[in-house]
Amino acid sequence: MNYKEALQHKEESLKNADESVLKQYYLVIAPANTDESKKFIDDFLKSPEKFNDESCKKYSSDDLYEVVSFKKEEEE
Repeated sequence: MNYKEALQHKEESLKNADESVLKQYYLVIAPANTDESKKFIDDFLKSPEKFNDESCKKYSSDDLYEVVSFKKEEEE
């Protein structure tokens, strides 16, 4: 999907998600390309606070995106 569609999908997912899920998981827009998505997620996990929804654009070579969720690291 394109960026606009991915953003809309993320907003709908956030609206429908349970609050406990939102505390345990990141919900982000990532490049659809697997290699680009991995690079984006690796960088995101280093400093999540530095990323916003549009951050994924600089990782994508084809302007195709998906909404992905993954578990947050346990805080110690």
